[in-house]
Amino acid sequence: FSLIKREGADALLAYLESPASDFFTAPASTRFHGAYPGGLCEHSINVYESLRTYVTSARFTDTYDLHFSEESIAIVSLLHDLCKVNIYKPTKRNVKKDGVWVSVDSYEFDDQLPYGHGEKSVYVISGFMKLTREEAFAIRYHMGFSGTEDKGSVGKAFEMFPLAFALSVADMEATYFIEGK
Repeated sequence: FSLIKREGADALLAYLESPASDFFTAPASTRFHGAYPGGLCEHSINVYESLRTYVTSARFTDTYDLHFSEESIAIVSLLHDLCKVNIYKPTKRNVKKDGVWVSVDSYEFDDQLPYGHGEKSVYVISGFMKLTREEAFAIRYHMGFSGTEDKGSVGKAFEMFPLAFALSVADMEATYFIEGK
């Protein structure tokens, strides 16, 4: 978060560190990637590292002449999944291990602010600090074509805002390769 300097960033970080938020202790999902305490924060860092590597590569900067500030890279990657704060509740579930049913720790999805995925993250961030248009679209469409959005809108957003495409790629890399099973 040290790269994020804009007005309101300190208040957002204070919220994320407060008892009102579980950002640093929440899982990233109920049963898949990062389904353990701290998984959400770890996933966000993985997305940051993947995105930064991708958008600072010679192919991205020289071939495509695309450049993003260190602050924008940090904002969209570290904050893209704020929609997941306070939505996973600890529970138990039964699984079969060696032919025997056992109770294991798990999480259930309980969203008390059902505002969508990417758009909810934009909404939460915007309550603390201003996003550029490109940052807002990147966060909003970070699920890419795997989300529930109209596919034409996803493609249009990727054409208009290359950071949206790059964040989607970084999110998938973190999810399926870095954190994959």
